[in-house]
Amino acid sequence: SGSYVFAIFDQLQIQVFKEAFTIIDLDRDGFISEKELKDMWASLGIIQDDKFCAEMVKVSPGQINFTAFLTFMGEKRADTDPEDVLHNAFACFDVQNTGYITQAIFTNALTQLGDRFT
Repeated sequence: SGSYVFAIFDQLQIQVFKEAFTIIDLDRDGFISEKELKDMWASLGIIQDDKFCAEMVKVSPGQINFTAFLTFMGEKRADTDPEDVLHNAFACFDVQNTGYITQAIFTNALTQLGDRFT
């Protein structure tokens, strides 16, 4: 059962995920379909083909209900850095502590720092 995921999120996080799930579940049947995923991507300005959305649905062992959705979010969250690490990394580039990174600094970071990927 995926109910363990309710223990890794606080109530506010669960509420935010529930709102997101409800926005994606256009027909309000309690499940997210391939078509609803495609529509969600389109609403973000990204055109995905049917194959891509079908692959997303296949990740779930059954239909994507809210528990499956929350489980997926928990798994994705496990692959990310803790918030304080992200905040500290951002602060390295926000040299004036404005809450923003200038385009010049961001461009430099993307083109001059770290590993080059080809």
